[in-house]
Amino acid sequence: MTRIVQVGMGSWGRDWATRVVPAVPRAQLEGCVDARPTALAEVKKLGVVDEDRCFTSLDAALNRLAVAAVLVTTDLPSHISVVKAALQAGKHVLVEKPFAPSVLEAREAVDLADRLGLTLMVSQNYRFFPAVRAVQQFMAEAELGKLLHIDIDFRRHSPPSPKGRTGHRNWDQPLLLDMSIHHFDLLRAITGSEATSVYCRAQNPAWAGFKDPPEGSAIIDFGDDLTVNYRGSWVHPGHKTLWAGEWRMEFEKGELWWTSRGDFYSPAEDEAWVYDHNAKRSSVALPHLERTDRAGALDAFVSALSEGLQPESSGRENLGSLALAYAAVDSSLKREAVAVPPVAADR
Repeated sequence: MTRIVQVGMGSWGRDWATRVVPAVPRAQLEGCVDARPTALAEVKKLGVVDEDRCFTSLDAALNRLAVAAVLVTTDLPSHISVVKAALQAGKHVLVEKPFAPSVLEAREAVDLADRLGLTLMVSQNYRFFPAVRAVQQFMAEAELGKLLHIDIDFRRHSPPSPKGRTGHRNWDQPLLLDMSIHHFDLLRAITGSEATSVYCRAQNPAWAGFKDPPEGSAIIDFGDDLTVNYRGSWVHPGHKTLWAGEWRMEFEKGELWWTSRGDFYSPAEDEAWVYDHNAKRSSVALPHLERTDRAGALDAFVSALSEGLQPESSGRENLGSLALAYAAVDSSLKREAVAVPPVAADR
């Protein structure tokens, strides 16, 4: 059993505490931390933990509770300070994406975890779905030859709120940093390659009601002559995609189409198809996963601790996804192609 303290009990943090952690039997939530008494009041109302296990500081929680790990579900600006405090207290850490406000800060946390011999994992939960695992296996078998091109289309409709800029409408870069980073991470997980450059254009229509651009497109270059065309939108007026988007992967001998993560974070709508030169379609068998999404990420974290291994989306491995996301933001601001620094393999 891995005993955990969770920091950050806003609405998303409470969703972790009430739906995700209970779905992983090997994880036990021992206490909750939030600087806001109102958030802790909601925790108490939900009966997540006993009242005497709610704290306004991580130090207070760790002084009182015997835990092995800290789950960080605060807002992005608070991630690194909480991650570092937990590591310095000798605790393993699972942190929500995006990992950090900058690649430099993320690298500092990764290096700290390495020096202390602790596990630091980023919850890149889109990896833990049947279609993604099937595509990774498909890539390993290389039946269609060399991968030449990838098209990704993500479409959702988040209309202006009558309450104004609330939620993600008021976030910094709500598409590229909060949503597209999932797709960028999947690109790396599936291809096993690192992006070398990105050219990104982002738009913020006057009618959209977002502080920062909710839609954009990008051309991403990877090694070995692989090019990716990416398009994402929070304000698409038409047919929506699943959360992982729609992927078309062009190989020498055919095409792989797939999608993943249905509404309500369900794997039930996952699917993958292969098309040959004659447009003949055949389905790709999808594996059964006992736990998916964030529960899959948490279960992988617990497994890594019990087995003494690094998780697949460790903090260090995640540097490449973070670097690509911030390079896309930089490109959109400069309106020019930007190199993606090769940070993932640094030691």
